[in-house]
Amino acid sequence: MWGKRRKLYVFKWDEPNVFDPACAFAVFANQPYSLFFDSALDNHPLNTQSFICIHPFETIESKDRHITHSLGREENHFDGDPLAFVQNRLDALSKEIDYLDNTPFFSGGAAGYFGYDLARGLERLPSYAQDNPNMPDMIIGFYDQVIRHDHKSGETSFCMIARSRWEAKRRFTALKEQILQTEKPEPYEPNSYIDWIPARGDAEYRQDIRKVIEYIYAGDMYQACLSRRFSAALPESFDHYAHYCHLRAVNPAPFASYMNFGDIKLASASPERFLKLQDRKVETRPIKGTLKISFPASDLENSAKNRAENAMIVDLLRNDLSKVCTDFSVDVPALCGIETYEGLHHLVSVVTGELRADHDQTDLIKACFPGGSISGAPKVRAMEILEELEPHRRGPWCGSMGILGFNGNMDLNIAIRTIVHHGDQAHIQTGGGITAKSDANDELEETLLKAEKLFESFGGYFGTDEKRDAA
Repeated sequence: MWGKRRKLYVFKWDEPNVFDPACAFAVFANQPYSLFFDSALDNHPLNTQSFICIHPFETIESKDRHITHSLGREENHFDGDPLAFVQNRLDALSKEIDYLDNTPFFSGGAAGYFGYDLARGLERLPSYAQDNPNMPDMIIGFYDQVIRHDHKSGETSFCMIARSRWEAKRRFTALKEQILQTEKPEPYEPNSYIDWIPARGDAEYRQDIRKVIEYIYAGDMYQACLSRRFSAALPESFDHYAHYCHLRAVNPAPFASYMNFGDIKLASASPERFLKLQDRKVETRPIKGTLKISFPASDLENSAKNRAENAMIVDLLRNDLSKVCTDFSVDVPALCGIETYEGLHHLVSVVTGELRADHDQTDLIKACFPGGSISGAPKVRAMEILEELEPHRRGPWCGSMGILGFNGNMDLNIAIRTIVHHGDQAHIQTGGGITAKSDANDELEETLLKAEKLFESFGGYFGTDEKRDAA
């Protein structure tokens, strides 16, 4: 507990120059637990707000349900449900805040990532894949200082939860001075000599695809999102945030983000929303179905195979939401719409509902985690088979990154198109939904298409073995 009631104070950025969130974040990019939720795709209808979260007053990390809770210099360790612990802290802290009218969507709360392997605490799953013991399943900070930029109005707000207006104004003034003195980050110089090594070669990956199809014909499941990982050693001088700024230019996305957790850094160009919760209204936007941009979008829209792939996941998410939403509120206002990003078209559906009064943010996460679009259907059996075929645990990839407000709102992405930096290593993982009608060669090409811009951001090229040999 904070021990004394606090109020939310909101200060407007009133400088004549345009506020650039990516440039402003450069002030904090090297500070651990500095997070940038970056709506980076201009003119996209979901390119609405970006948030900068800095200086958390407490943190929670979890690995295999072992929780480390840090509050100032105090550190406690115990076993339990990490999502329940996050919710307990949100509930306790929110009771000590006096809000203003018209509170911004997110003005303080929990923020960070929920890794794919957090699902091991939600479902009984086998353990075959190689684990990284130094990669937490979840890292969350609690923030009472948030910078919010509205891309529609151009307005920027500094949200401060503090004991007094004087304290809030002092913090706002200090941050403002820091940002005004900051220059744009040095441009990233792509390095074509970075050597990406796949965990599974092309032939092995094709074989894994065929195994998934065999499971489907055996009646185990309808679809599974099979992936493979590429890893590279980075030069000692590598500038992670400069590279992220280059990535957001090469592959802008509405649910992009950059997170610095010290030895672990995440750079995401995600186009997919996992869960949004606002005023008890829930929205999820599963992506399933991909086509290279050189083909007309109508080819994807009219593809029976891709539409079936998307519809399977929509049905799964309707079922997930129905566990925690009011009766008859779950709806599909958009089925298999087209969205176009750098290099490709996607089929995107929208599923909505209304969260029941007796459920909270993490109840909603538990009902839907991990996202159906990156696991499969039925979800648990698909995850069991993925555990058998993928040699490494996924870690943060295909989990979720986002914000959970003290005010009950929430917005989380699906952590696809996401680079996981760990020490001097970088990992890119890419996959696709395998169905009974999948062709192994086509699926291999699709996975590389999805990762193409990530590889390009480093200055390299990674096609199939045959194409690399011919290049």
